Amino acid sequence: MDDKDIKDKNGKEENSSGKSKGAFDVDENGYDNVCYVCHRPSSTAGHMTTLGRGMYICDSCMKRATDMMSGLGIFDPTNTDNQGMPSGMKILRFGPGGFADDPKHKVKNAKKKEEKPADEEEIFNINNIPHPHIIKGKLDEYVIGQEHAKKVISVAVYNHYKRVINDMKNGEDGVEIEKSNMLMLGPTGCGKTYLVKTLAKILNVPLAITDATSLTEAGYIGDDIESVVSKLLAAADNDVERAEHGIIFIDEIDKIAKKKNTKSRDVSGESVQQGMLKLLEGAEVEVPVGASSKNAMVPTTTVNTKNILFICGGAFPDLTRIIKERLIKKSSMGFGAELKDRYDAEGDLFDRVTVEDIREFGMIPEFLGRLPVIFSLKGLTKEMLVKVLKEPKNAILKQYRKLFEMDEVLLEFEDEALEAIAEKAMEKDTGARALRAILEEYMLDIMYEIPKDNNIGKVTITRDYIMNNGIPMIQMRGVY
Repeated sequence: MDDKDIKDKNGKEENSSGKSKGAFDVDENGYDNVCYVCHRPSSTAGHMTTLGRGMYICDSCMKRATDMMSGLGIFDPTNTDNQGMPSGMKILRFGPGGFADDPKHKVKNAKKKEEKPADEEEIFNINNIPHPHIIKGKLDEYVIGQEHAKKVISVAVYNHYKRVINDMKNGEDGVEIEKSNMLMLGPTGCGKTYLVKTLAKILNVPLAITDATSLTEAGYIGDDIESVVSKLLAAADNDVERAEHGIIFIDEIDKIAKKKNTKSRDVSGESVQQGMLKLLEGAEVEVPVGASSKNAMVPTTTVNTKNILFICGGAFPDLTRIIKERLIKKSSMGFGAELKDRYDAEGDLFDRVTVEDIREFGMIPEFLGRLPVIFSLKGLTKEMLVKVLKEPKNAILKQYRKLFEMDEVLLEFEDEALEAIAEKAMEKDTGARALRAILEEYMLDIMYEIPKDNNIGKVTITRDYIMNNGIPMIQMRGVY
């Protein structure tokens, strides 16, 4: 093929190099047109749009200009349809991703969606809801233990999205399914937040995680209650329809319990619970787009929370005391008396919780009535902590092995060493969060020294090293 330009099927000129030239990219003599705003040639800036009188503007500068005139529209002289406008004119609307009406004007180099690996294909489809046992099976790959909690949350999510489908069909048989918002209780570090994160990941739905401690009544310093919905909208890339099928997890919900014996206005306790009532039940909320707070310079949009699943979680530290007091309310005298320390050694008192206990803790009845699914997570035992270290897909030990593989070094842990790590984590009483802190402490010197010597091929962590009675076993390359 010679160097003469040829016409492609779209009417653009194409040279032998395969690079196409648009109608407004070069002038009649073949020279590049120059953007009137940024002064870049078309070979650098890309497609040009004519402004008349020999002036041109590139797509990037046009995007910035239309961002300032959102909703007003611009004219495209390359269009030949009249549509009520002068010949060759058409009004184009500009959206977050570029020009909505003409694919030729899409912004170049737009980020492509990353393709998921085969083992992480999404299992959720609004028209094909996975059964509860499938959801639980996926949760089992990441979350150790908590069988009852995983079963409850799988069924609740399954019923919630069946409710969404029934709502999309406008309740043809006249039956409306109530929302299945959830309240999960459990000690710190037992996996409440991780369980919800994993659930949103495998379902591929937008998830917003917020902390109830920052929420205050409207008009006071802090985050408004509607800010939790704006976070969900941001997680859904400002797609309102996708956000309305998402999940909102409100952590530290026990921190908004009613304050006892207070004479000042409770703007971060009972007032927040009252403000969340309509949000949990379902209401249309005006939320800012691209910002966390409302102001005159930020556009807003309406989000309906009717089909948003709310999951609340908290440690409720004083709730065990309330449960004990209820359980030993029998007469403290005679042969049928309950011993006051009978339940002190019982580790799973959350299994005995009732709505009345949570009300006495400080949650108002109206708030609890909108969280019909209440369940608890168990505290982690030493055996469960050992499994957390090595069994999940992204287990902590697998992460450290990956770091050592990058230095071409094998990392092994003796079973006794894992038990020692779990014992130290139990002493800290912060659940699985303590595992990472302990490993970082003992792996620091090793990760500092290993890159110095290229002859090291394998490192084995022993119980003596964890108990500060020895050093890790180091083997040179070719020895093992």
